[in-house]
Amino acid sequence: MNFHTRKWVKPEDLNPNNNLFGGRLLQWIDEEAALYTTIQLDNKKIATKFMSEINFVSSAKQGDIVELGLEVVQFGRTSITLRCVARNKMTRKNILTIENITMVNLGEDGKPKPHGKTKEHYISDTLTD
Repeated sequence: MNFHTRKWVKPEDLNPNNNLFGGRLLQWIDEEAALYTTIQLDNKKIATKFMSEINFVSSAKQGDIVELGLEVVQFGRTSITLRCVARNKMTRKNILTIENITMVNLGEDGKPKPHGKTKEHYISDTLTD
């Protein structure tokens, strides 16, 4: 799993218990999944369709750095399914896991559109000398 994004936990990210607010973390994950999918499917028109059970296993505090990791679980005809791990960069403890996030490729009409992709690719795969 590649950890592409880091977020610094700031005061505005905290809940009343002074831990990272779960909703903020889910917002970060949804944005990261959208960006990752946009790159993988080479399309800016995508949508989050499904997130499986979200398993919070530890928390983060103000000043902690949270890393977001994504990997492709499966390519569908019009979708891509990802797995996500959010971990504390300082302690290396997982904060949460989501086994399935389904992102859908959309056409200009806003309806699901086949994407034709079958494997994960990286920016370095597309760069030339």
